[in-house]
Amino acid sequence: MTVSAEVLLQPATLELIDSLSAQATEADIVTTVSRLKKAGHDSETIHQALEQVRLRRKARAKFGHYADQMLFTESGLEQATRLPVAAFHAGRFRDAQMTSVADLGCGIGADSLAFAALGLTVHAIDSDPTVAALASYNLALFETATVQVGDALGFHHGEVDSLWLDPARRSNAQRVGDPQQWSPPLDEAFRLARTKPTGIKLAPGMDRELIPDDAEAQWVSHGGDVVEMVLWWGPLARPGVKRAALVLGDDSAREITGGADALDEPVRSLGEYLFEPDGAVIRARLIGDLARELGGGMVSTDIAYITTDTAQHTALAQGFRIREVLSAKPKDLARWVRTEDIGVLEIKKRGVDIDPAKLRAQLNPRGEQPATLIITRVEGKRVALVAERLD
Repeated sequence: MTVSAEVLLQPATLELIDSLSAQATEADIVTTVSRLKKAGHDSETIHQALEQVRLRRKARAKFGHYADQMLFTESGLEQATRLPVAAFHAGRFRDAQMTSVADLGCGIGADSLAFAALGLTVHAIDSDPTVAALASYNLALFETATVQVGDALGFHHGEVDSLWLDPARRSNAQRVGDPQQWSPPLDEAFRLARTKPTGIKLAPGMDRELIPDDAEAQWVSHGGDVVEMVLWWGPLARPGVKRAALVLGDDSAREITGGADALDEPVRSLGEYLFEPDGAVIRARLIGDLARELGGGMVSTDIAYITTDTAQHTALAQGFRIREVLSAKPKDLARWVRTEDIGVLEIKKRGVDIDPAKLRAQLNPRGEQPATLIITRVEGKRVALVAERLD
């Protein structure tokens, strides 16, 4: 539905949203609407309030309990930066001694919230009046943050010492694939980035051919998901760093960096342990550097698995102990499933053309024991590895 800032920002609507947020409204929406109408609320207010309740609950995955004090649009929430990731962005500006930032294309204000929380003066700009109004509400607690409706390219950048851009990549809820159709267009964003210290948030799967040579490209993973690639310019970029993979946990951060895409380590015989690099490491093409850090080698050419002879613990990869090497033929795996009384079966794959869900159905595990199978190529040969996750 279309969000109406005019309706939402009425005190009565905000009170209704807060009261509904504390109730289980999903169970019987018809009863809830009927009750609210009898209480004197008009249909538009009810629909707008219920939509915000739904969005707040959805937003908790990104914002935790702070979501219950915010207002959203569906697309704004989808593109909004997760709060722990936004805090990292803000920390990078602070550490580079930036004091003010223009958030060009601020959306509902997620990154601006983090900037303001660290004491930066924030000028948040969005071309959509409704979105800007919601961002203004979300940032109301911070005296150093202002929001205005405007074009990112028309903002007078002399007012700030740094820029943050998150180009809008959706139009009418549809993804826009052409970077020159984004708002602002990617070429214009790059032009701005060469005028001041700048960070540009982009999709992690963006075509690597579009990455400029004069920027640091950093892929960020949070909670097991690769959520973004950020391009950094000026003092926000680090000398000698062109590729970086940052893995954020609830209370931890681990990063690997390189001056270029890393060369893979040579293929070696399968050791007792196998490591699956985090998606950010894979996107940044720093698998070889991670293999060298772990003292391992590749299991096969062009496959992002690392094998070692020793157990290690790193936030940059999931580790497994290899218990057994099996034939990858379905009939052989089915026999193993029956013999080992396998029930819950996790199937991972890399470098082979299989559908794990279809294979699991074909193997028909009905036993009592859990197991993990990793189907891949080892030194070019297709195998199934019985694996045990390292803590």
